[in-house]
Amino acid sequence: MFKRISNKILRGFLIFIYFVIIFFCAIELNFLWLFGYSPDMQDIKTHTLSTASEVYYADGKLIGRYYKENRSPVEFKEISPNLVNALIATEDVRFYNHSGVDFYSFATSLVSTAKGDKRGGSTITQQLAKNLFSTRKRKSQGVIRHIPVLRTIVSKCKEWLTAFKIEHVYSKQQILTLYFNTVPFGNNTFGIKTATLKYFDKNPNEVDPAQAATLIGMLKGTSVYSPIRYPERSIERRNTVLGQMEKYNYITKAVYEENEKKPLNLDLSYVEDDAQGDSYLRHAVEKWLDKWLKANDYDLYEDGLKIYTTIDSRLQQYAEEAVALKMRMLQRRFYGLWGKKEPWRDSKGVVIKDFLLKAEQKLPIYDLLEKKYKGDTVQIQQYFTKQKKMRVFSWIGERDTTMSTADSIKYYAKILNTGMMTLEPSTGKIKVWIGGINFNHFKFDHVNQAKRQAGSTFKPFAYVTALDNGYTPCDKFTDKPVSINYSENGKPEVWAPNNADFHFSYRDMSLRWAMGKSVNSITAQVTEKVGWDKVVEYAHKCGIESPLKSVPSVSLGSNDVSVYEMVRAYSTFLNKGNKIDPILVTRITDHNGNIIDEFQKKEEKVLSEETAWLMLYMFRGGMEEPGGTSLALWEYPGLWKKNSNQIGGKTGTSSDYVDGWYMGITKDLVTGIWVGADDRSVHFTTSETGEGSHTALPIFGAFMEKVYADPKSGYTPGPFPKPWSKITKTYECPSPHISSDTLATDSLSAPVDTTKVQAPASTPAEPTAPPQ
Repeated sequence: MFKRISNKILRGFLIFIYFVIIFFCAIELNFLWLFGYSPDMQDIKTHTLSTASEVYYADGKLIGRYYKENRSPVEFKEISPNLVNALIATEDVRFYNHSGVDFYSFATSLVSTAKGDKRGGSTITQQLAKNLFSTRKRKSQGVIRHIPVLRTIVSKCKEWLTAFKIEHVYSKQQILTLYFNTVPFGNNTFGIKTATLKYFDKNPNEVDPAQAATLIGMLKGTSVYSPIRYPERSIERRNTVLGQMEKYNYITKAVYEENEKKPLNLDLSYVEDDAQGDSYLRHAVEKWLDKWLKANDYDLYEDGLKIYTTIDSRLQQYAEEAVALKMRMLQRRFYGLWGKKEPWRDSKGVVIKDFLLKAEQKLPIYDLLEKKYKGDTVQIQQYFTKQKKMRVFSWIGERDTTMSTADSIKYYAKILNTGMMTLEPSTGKIKVWIGGINFNHFKFDHVNQAKRQAGSTFKPFAYVTALDNGYTPCDKFTDKPVSINYSENGKPEVWAPNNADFHFSYRDMSLRWAMGKSVNSITAQVTEKVGWDKVVEYAHKCGIESPLKSVPSVSLGSNDVSVYEMVRAYSTFLNKGNKIDPILVTRITDHNGNIIDEFQKKEEKVLSEETAWLMLYMFRGGMEEPGGTSLALWEYPGLWKKNSNQIGGKTGTSSDYVDGWYMGITKDLVTGIWVGADDRSVHFTTSETGEGSHTALPIFGAFMEKVYADPKSGYTPGPFPKPWSKITKTYECPSPHISSDTLATDSLSAPVDTTKVQAPASTPAEPTAPPQ
């Protein structure tokens, strides 16, 4: 059809235009998948920003963010005119006069580039197209991406097409708003609000001309003109932007001269580290919301949700302070106990020779090294023994040092860790969550990820089983050797537990006294009477979800459970016998504050009110009974300023002092604490150093002292609740206070040959009640 045109120049021009149109159509249609994805009009109209979700304490304080691209969107009215003027004057002075593509600017940029002065010709709208739809990302490119020059031409054409579409759908003001919300400022900072807060701790409507020019100046190169890394370059670039603003009459000469003399005046107090405010709590919230997010089709990292947790910022702070204080002391005790000796030992105290090798083999890099060196153990060990610069955790702060990977494994193996959770049973709200001593160095969460032997903190499930099946707190058993026959996997077994202090008193003791003193022999007898299957049933009924091996030793805590489970189960007693599904999040809103969902307490009746209240009375035995394992709490005067205060609790220690526990109950709260090394072969060696009463209990004591000392905490000392219903069972049976008795230990002991234990020559006299 072009042959009819006799003028060769005109014919050539029309042929060129024809093929340009064909070329653009092919790009738009992604002909033969050569050109990749291009956004259509529907994409333009329904664009979505990848927006950071934020998680807050119950009182509105920010905990952290979840984001792939860290941004906080703003409306146009929230953006300072200084920012708008600086952007237009520097990036696209003809912004209001074109329809997405400025061909004049494009042509002049080509001329400038040819002369050696390289500058861009993209309009603000084109830049928005690139930012909003990632037109130059791999997923937006087809087969032609493998052809360098053509690839660039196609990308530029896509930006033009997308820019025209954007201008067709949105007003100039809307385009500017979109641009400011999508533009990157480096270091995973997207959007003007995130940038103004990061560099000046100001909202976008508060920046002055100099600050606006600094930020807009960064757009030419966020790294090269970073005001943090290169302040001199940043000032030079800022003044160039100010000059452009004066040139196009957005500011007067006097304003220019005033601002170009200013220092940067950065305010970095708002800057977050690369971890996005990372913490055990932030990850716990993400895990807690996992099912909800999938069910409601939300992306935590892109949808700009605002998540309000149940965590009390005051209590969380006090808990963190108590943990830091007591764990430092415990770490010094541990180092003092072992000195330069290797603490990784088997149950007989013998050093585990292959400890280091097994630890190395657990590292992800070990498999890579095996492939690289084809199993050559000499070369692999050379890697692990090579000295390297590294930053390590210490209780006096992170320190830079030089050590080998092998030495760092040994170093970290000796460090004690902890997990702590506090729950308010009346509301089901989790108030404190501490997954460990330092998230940056110890990612494993010791509240709900780690499971360890509960030791004597599991004994209450034997006693609640007894109380709910006919027994009373005053029923008596004799502290004497016990031998229990049972069958495991069809094989006959005998279990003969020793008491933690390796002593039997042969006294008749009430169930309350036995639980308060944590007497293994009586707990074993109770378990035998009610049945260990029944104990497992009641533990699950109260809130333990981990599988429990049904054996006689179950009541002494031979199974692994989490702090989360234990706190949940203990809360059943303070919640009138109702098992709780703990709440970590109260509500979720969109970024405009519109409520998407709210979460309420869920509970299930599993115990009678009488049994639940009697268990609270039993827990008080740890403080009130002779030899009670919670008696060390008397050393914390802040707990007892009011004589009416009551605290119940249970200590626990697993075999060889590997795990130390304390479960504390006040009239309002239930707190669970675990202390130990991450590797079970590393542990204390004596009851004086490693019992739960000497490791976990002090954290509880220090924590509750801080809570009670703050009148704004909302929690005060006071007695446990009065019976919620009529108590039909006898429970007031004071135990004799024996002067020679000492603080009992509470370890989960190894079996002992009871034939070697001799009874006293004479039966002890009937104990008398203490004076009233």
